[in-house]
Amino acid sequence: MVRLTDDATPQAMVVVDLGFGDAGKGSVIDFLARRTAAHTVIRFNGGAQAAHNVITPDGRHHTFAQFGSATFLPGVQTYLSRYMLVEPYALFNEEQHLAALGVTDALDRLSIDRRALIITPFHQAANRLKELARGANRHGSCGLGIGETMADALADPSLALYAGDLPQRAAVMRRLQQVRDQKFSEIEPLLPALRELESDDERATVQQALQLFDPGDLIEIVAENYVYLAERVTLVDDADWAVRLRQPGTILFEGAQGVLLDENYGFAPYTTWSTTTCANADALLNQAAYAGEIVRLGLWRAYFTRHGPGPFVTEDRALNEVLPEPHNGDSLWQRHFRRGYFDRVAARYALDVAGHIDELAITHLDAALPRPQWCYAYTSTQPDLDPFFDLSVDHNQQVIKRIKVLPQPAQAHQTQLSQHLFHCQPLYEAIPDNTDDWLSALADWSGLPVTLTSWGPTANDKRVRCREQ
Repeated sequence: MVRLTDDATPQAMVVVDLGFGDAGKGSVIDFLARRTAAHTVIRFNGGAQAAHNVITPDGRHHTFAQFGSATFLPGVQTYLSRYMLVEPYALFNEEQHLAALGVTDALDRLSIDRRALIITPFHQAANRLKELARGANRHGSCGLGIGETMADALADPSLALYAGDLPQRAAVMRRLQQVRDQKFSEIEPLLPALRELESDDERATVQQALQLFDPGDLIEIVAENYVYLAERVTLVDDADWAVRLRQPGTILFEGAQGVLLDENYGFAPYTTWSTTTCANADALLNQAAYAGEIVRLGLWRAYFTRHGPGPFVTEDRALNEVLPEPHNGDSLWQRHFRRGYFDRVAARYALDVAGHIDELAITHLDAALPRPQWCYAYTSTQPDLDPFFDLSVDHNQQVIKRIKVLPQPAQAHQTQLSQHLFHCQPLYEAIPDNTDDWLSALADWSGLPVTLTSWGPTANDKRVRCREQ
């Protein structure tokens, strides 16, 4: 079990969301940092699309995106690993909000791996325009340029801008010009479709995005801000990582989004351009030959949620009225925030692909669900299910209790899996009314101990459970 002490014994705690995201990673990281006196939070995937809400016991609220979610605690460092995509302007905005809440040294406590990709305003604009042009076939992008930046880096490394480049103003300006020209050439064919958009918000977004491609001094301004960022933070390499990871005490690895959105194992095309499993954290620990104790903590809500489109078998719109969500609303990009009952089929799949998980944390236990139930299986009338699911037949219907995992899943396979999931229907069974009994049932089913529970948004609302429970 995780040692919730402030001694100097080395330990690393990897926090991974086993759903579609929004399971409370920020709140859990804040709690763990307070209980262990952690010295560092390492962000090991994702970027500015993360929205990790933390409410302190004294009532301050911040949505952490790129800073570690323990930044309210004095002295705790944030390391953005090489697997992060950094959006400097969003980082500046986040720093300003933290400063207004009394955290005035956030940038001074921030280190960025030199190999972290930089999201430029042109990547972000192109991302938004391409997503809007998809119309009814949107993928659920957050509109922050994550996928656009990653796709460019993979397809044409000459267009990639890295954190280590930021101090070189002239080189940054040249790269920004290349990116702007390339992105405009990609969106120009989409302009007729974009002019047909009917929503006022969408048309305004198109206009704002296109303005970034007008000739002017934007590139010079952006380059100056990038140089300023490089002066304010610490740029690090592998040797710095190794030193940090070997420092006595607790290191927290903060994941972003959820395993069911993973770029390889998620339900394509409604996925992220990021590895959301434990793989990146494991790579960083192995690279540094980390010798301390490692605990991988998987998070679930007491019910499932999904922000944006994509398959969600247990979605129940009636829950929208009874499960308030103060920090997750509908948006232009991801649109609806959706709710559903706990889904054991999807949850088992997440465990199967996440990598080794040691313990579980269950959040939002204060939610009042109208029915004590969870989904234990799906049914489907679709043909050709064998490549995707373990099947049985019950009362002449196809019953699915497990999603098959390919060692190296292809996007075509994952896309077909998504289409099948759209046609699945949930089978429910009752769960105990008593929460402790349900948590025990969850532990029995998953084979993992539930060692942390959350009954509200602050660190004071967290409870530690012994393995025997």
